[in-house]
Amino acid sequence: MLLEDMLLDFGCAVVGPAARLSSALEMAAQETFEVAILDVNVAGEPIYPVAEAIAKRDLPLVFSTGYGGAGIREPFRDRPVVQKPFSQAELKRTLIGAIRAARA
Repeated sequence: MLLEDMLLDFGCAVVGPAARLSSALEMAAQETFEVAILDVNVAGEPIYPVAEAIAKRDLPLVFSTGYGGAGIREPFRDRPVVQKPFSQAELKRTLIGAIRAARA
């Protein structure tokens, strides 16, 4: 909920959240969004199938994890990561960077 509040403070329209991998996969395939924020584990399941679906759509994504970039699997190690706990400023900076990189 804190993440959603931060995004709303930025003026973002929020799609989700998804509490299950199956819901996240459906959203990744069907929803319209500018950037995705993915927790590395959703209900104990790794989020990588969702990351693959988003990557196939050539959309930017940001991982959120308590383990930092070292906890991200290949081939996603080049994607931005916000390490929990993160500040609102850090989240905003990371999202803007991800969106700009995708547009370049």
